[in-house]
Amino acid sequence: MHSFTSIRADTEKEKNIVKAKIAFLSAVLILTNSIVLATIFGSVQGIIHDPQHRPILGATVVLKSKSSEWTKSTSTDANGAFVFNAVPLGDYSISVASPGFAQAVQSVVVNSGTAPIAHLQLSLAGANETITVSGAPVIAPTDSATPITLVDRLDIARTPGASRSNSLAMITDFVPGSYVTHDQLHIRGGHQTSWLVDGVPVPNTNIASNLGPQLDPKDIDYLEVNRGSYSAEFGDRTYGVFNIVPRTGFERNNEAELFLSGGNLYQTNGQLSFGSHNERFAYYASVNGNRSNLGLQTPVPDVVHDATNGYGGFGSLLFNVDPSNQLRFVTSLRRDYYQIPYDPNPNDIENADIAKNGFAAQYPSIGLRDGQHEGDAFVNFSWVHTLNSKTLLTVSPFYHYNSANYDSSPNDMPIASTDHRTSNYAGGQVSFSANFARNSLQTGLYSFFQHDNELFGAIFNDGSGNSSFTDPERPSGSLVAYFLDDKFKPFSWLTLSAGMRPTHFSGGVTENAISPRFGAALNIPRLNWTFRAFYGHYYQAPPLITVSGPLLQFCSANNCGFIDLHGERDEEHQFGVTIPYRGWTLDADNFKTQAHNFFDHSCIGSGACFPITISQAVIRGWELTLRSPRIAHRGQIHLAYSNQIAEGALPITGGLTNFSSPSSLFPLDHDQRNTLNLGGDIALPRRAYASTNIYYGSGFSNAFPAQPYPGDHLPQHTTFDLSLGKDFGEKFSASLHALNVANRRVDLDNSQTFGGFHWNNPREIYAEVRYRFHY
Repeated sequence: MHSFTSIRADTEKEKNIVKAKIAFLSAVLILTNSIVLATIFGSVQGIIHDPQHRPILGATVVLKSKSSEWTKSTSTDANGAFVFNAVPLGDYSISVASPGFAQAVQSVVVNSGTAPIAHLQLSLAGANETITVSGAPVIAPTDSATPITLVDRLDIARTPGASRSNSLAMITDFVPGSYVTHDQLHIRGGHQTSWLVDGVPVPNTNIASNLGPQLDPKDIDYLEVNRGSYSAEFGDRTYGVFNIVPRTGFERNNEAELFLSGGNLYQTNGQLSFGSHNERFAYYASVNGNRSNLGLQTPVPDVVHDATNGYGGFGSLLFNVDPSNQLRFVTSLRRDYYQIPYDPNPNDIENADIAKNGFAAQYPSIGLRDGQHEGDAFVNFSWVHTLNSKTLLTVSPFYHYNSANYDSSPNDMPIASTDHRTSNYAGGQVSFSANFARNSLQTGLYSFFQHDNELFGAIFNDGSGNSSFTDPERPSGSLVAYFLDDKFKPFSWLTLSAGMRPTHFSGGVTENAISPRFGAALNIPRLNWTFRAFYGHYYQAPPLITVSGPLLQFCSANNCGFIDLHGERDEEHQFGVTIPYRGWTLDADNFKTQAHNFFDHSCIGSGACFPITISQAVIRGWELTLRSPRIAHRGQIHLAYSNQIAEGALPITGGLTNFSSPSSLFPLDHDQRNTLNLGGDIALPRRAYASTNIYYGSGFSNAFPAQPYPGDHLPQHTTFDLSLGKDFGEKFSASLHALNVANRRVDLDNSQTFGGFHWNNPREIYAEVRYRFHY
């Protein structure tokens, strides 16, 4: 059993703040002289030969994006070799031209931190020169141990529901083991994920406090999802890394787009965006707004008190000072409001003292009129400097603001709770990568200073005699992480990687961690199958939440206490294989993550949630993805499947605790053993298209294994989504979307988060129109 920690003295708080500021200032000084990889970038290398396999000197090689007018060119050296550095992730074509030879074109997919190698053999020119086109590119990298899913803006535009401002379908429809339950995105059994924009992390140490993606999906050009087996430059969050390449303006020429949608449940979503570019400068900007009567997952099939609305904006500037220097600026703003739904039926299992719930109401919500306001804004700036064809330096200062304010009606029963939090992050990363003959070296420093303003409050309306209270807190902290990582290729078919990430965190607690990581990727020649394996450790810094004064006294009087939150420490091992065949790509992997001080959340009163840590968690699973090429130039399919077990064990080791005793492993509240998404799109005549997604879930863990749902897991569920669209010329397009077409409803979750039980969303039907025009 844990003992309750004493309240820190004010002088000790001041000392901790001073130490945090000194650590931050020291990090800033180091940042001006140090080196971290700009993680949206990879490189493209290749060798050009003639029909006798002799190198061709002076051939012109052009690398061009398939989604915009971004392009680079170079010439081959005496060995027929070429290299492009600082290439943003995405789909590209390589075209090669040389006098006396027919032009050749090859497609290539660039993932962050990878270096795909292209081999092109030029044919002698005939009377009529033709372009030789190679086979379809392999989407997954052959020199990385990380399983990667790449989603582009066409996927987002055509996937049912994915283009809406607060939608996460661009992740859940394509990434195995990802789903939304109790209104939170989960991937690989955890909540904690990292968002990177233009390769720069957007720091956020808070757990389960915000909803929706970091950016409006319509502002995204490419989304790269890394799930486990990270090299040392990643380290803040274990369960998923979402690396965003936003719209830049290279895909437009003085062009604007007006996006409007509307449908049932009084939902609307609109956006106005515009952008353009020349050879050295590109810009893109957008504003958006949305509202709906359906925001959060409801505790019953009825949609009651569940309206949501929000607005936001995004801007990107890119300036090529010269061939060796590029400046990138990105900024974003989001404001959202969510009503908290409730169960209006006084006789339901949540509200009534009936036999089904053992004559004890579970999560009474009949009188709730709660709401949550969220805000998020960030500014990222990057200077990308190409020292030479083998080295890249990036300097990236950033600022991030994030808030989540939960407010109850003063008359809520039994407790009207208030939980306000505002977090400010300021810091940066400086990055350097170098490619040698057999080595790819990455090393650098990442640091930020964080200051929070928190307000906890409660009004007791249950006649218990407890007095109301408010507890303001203003904690501060800092994080400094250095990393060193190297990929070594002893042979062209084998890549070995090793790295470490020392981290120092100072906040409510002071912690140090050294996270070693080892990986291997073995590519089988001719077959081009890639086998990979990984073993590594991660450290996740804790939220800065602190408790003192009246809330502390209340906890002590009610047999609960507050224990300082420590960081989560994870151990992961994984192996997998990627199999390409005639443009198809099959990827399978097995992973196991063992976590100590696993981050979770617990709710007080009517729904305000506090981060906690539990003693341990074990998450293990098999994953499978399949992606096809364009079949008959018309259709493409994708599949994502996960068989996963997510278990945890008490006691609570951080945050608000009830002094629970140690336990054996039990299913976590988001444990779902089987998750399947099968989708695709097909081009129809007259510039029309259809796309669909089928989702199957075997049921999340059951908090009350009795009536009405016996067993350890809740019911299985299947939904079907459909989109139909058509382009009317170059300027106008329209589409119709239906989500959960059959209106199949099921209780997804019966844990207390944002209003109690959670049912999946009802059928939604809405139309979208896009109008493009020049200015």
